[in-house]
Order: sequence, then C-alpha cells, then structure tokens
Amino acid sequence: MIYHAKKGQTSSGEAIGILLLDTSVPFIPGDVANATTYPFPVRFRKVEGFTVARAIGKDPSIYDGLHKAACELVDQGVRAITGDCGFMALHQKRLARELPVPVFLSSLLQIPFILSILGESGKVGVITADGRSLDEALLAAVGVTDVDRLVIQGLEEQSNFYRFAIQESGTLDPTKVEAEVVAAGRCLMAADDSVKALLLECSLLPPYASALQRALQMPVFDYISMINFVFSAVVKQPYEGFI
Repeated sequence: MIYHAKKGQTSSGEAIGILLLDTSVPFIPGDVANATTYPFPVRFRKVEGFTVARAIGKDPSIYDGLHKAACELVDQGVRAITGDCGFMALHQKRLARELPVPVFLSSLLQIPFILSILGESGKVGVITADGRSLDEALLAAVGVTDVDRLVIQGLEEQSNFYRFAIQESGTLDPTKVEAEVVAAGRCLMAADDSVKALLLECSLLPPYASALQRALQMPVFDYISMINFVFSAVVKQPYEGFI
C-alpha cells in the first residue's frame, strides 16, 4: 500500500471529529468531551462563541462558526462529524448537506431508530438538559414527527445539574448529579408506563447512563452509543476466526 500525505493535515488516525460548545465544565470520563471515553482516537474542535445559552436558545447565527470549525475537522482527515450538545440538531440538515463526510450532530437523531424497534405502542423517554427548549421544531430537524411517542423530562430544575452544566460553576459532584438523573428517569416512568427505552439528550449525561439502566432496567441510548455506532460504520474491522 502506498500512503499519500494530505496537505495541511497535522496528524492522522482520528476518524471521529467532535464539535464542542464554548463552555467551561468538568468533562469527566463518559462525557463526550473527554477523550478517555472512547476506545479509539477522536479529534476535538471548539466552536468559538457557541455558548450553552446560544445552544439552548437555538441561536441560528452561530452557523457560520460551526461550519468553519467542521471544515477544519474535515481538513484534518476525520471521516464523520458529531457534536456535544443535542440542541445542535438545529443545524443538522444544513451541515450534513454542505460537508463531504457524514454529520450526526445531535443524540436526538437516534429517536426514529429507537421508536422503530419498540413496536407501535412503545414510547421513548427523553432526559434533556432543558425540557422547555426541546420543542417540536427542534425534533423535526432530526426527523422526529411522532412527538406523541416521546415523554420528555428536563433537568433545568435540578440544582446540581443546573449549577455545573448551565451556570458553569466549574465544579461537579457526579454522585449528586447521578441521583438527579436517576430521579428524573423514575419521574418519567411514573408519568407513562409505555416508555420502553430512554435517550439522554445532553452530552454531559452518558456518565450516568449505567446507573440509570440499573435503576430502571431498560435500554439507554446516549451520545456515546451513537458515536460508537457511526465509528463502527466508517472504520470497519476485519474478521478473523475459523469454522
């Protein structure tokens, strides 16, 4: 095999590019923005000025900065691009249309797939950073039209999550946040017993997915399940064995 250098590329072997909000929170293992979360190399790129407030507020003016950062990741050789905020869904269709690699900005993209494996009566419980902002328009941006099959529970009133994730206090007690996430899951289940699977919208929530699954005994999807899935598609592994 003959290898050819790509002009301007400074490193290789990072198949997944991750666009990050311009935020300051502790990125613990399991978080989308923590490189030790993955069993493969990833490349990060912060989108300057793309704050939490602008993400939750669904500010369309950030698109040019998002596009520029995504193009830089493509230039560095990534094979697919994701993000670290479910509310990036607003920009999914346009960015996917304008880039030469697959784009999967929001964990919410998994909802149509999850619904399709649950049967017609099953619902998806969505735990989100802000239930007030997760509206039908945002869901439509990722192909979700049957909103009646969603049960949404926001964390905006959970004090520990709110302080570290939204107010960006700079400190995080994962034990307390885990308790809030599990409580949100229990509340969601109490509201509708048709929920058969859970989706964590926020990129800060995968560290608590295991505890949530232990508590509620059902499938839990999050950003990491999506990223691992796409990686397995853009980097196929050969099979070895015998028959």
